[in-house]
Amino acid sequence: QVQLVESGGGLVQAGGSLRLSCVASGMLVSLNAMAWYRQAPGNQRELVAFAGSGGPPIYPNSVKGRFTISRDNGKNTVYLQMNSLKPEDTAVYYCNTGGNYKRAGTTWGQGTQVTVSS
Repeated sequence: QVQLVESGGGLVQAGGSLRLSCVASGMLVSLNAMAWYRQAPGNQRELVAFAGSGGPPIYPNSVKGRFTISRDNGKNTVYLQMNSLKPEDTAVYYCNTGGNYKRAGTTWGQGTQVTVSS
């Protein structure tokens, strides 16, 4: 049974940084495509970072240059480093696996709230 558990969210001022963690069990992050999505109230869930099994990570223009996805294979954990945060980054952030950069997989974590104050 695959499980993803996110942590690291919180309240931060605009311009600040946060690092989200996603600990996986039942699967290896080193062998699977991993992604981070976010969903703000009233909005659809959107991709913010994708790391496939090969090739460079993919980011939408809204976060490119500010967000970085990475893996720690020894800890079976995926991270999302978020810098230069903006109020519009406020959302619940979800870890995801099993998909590709065009389509989310079916396995989701419970989400972690990120709130950026102006």
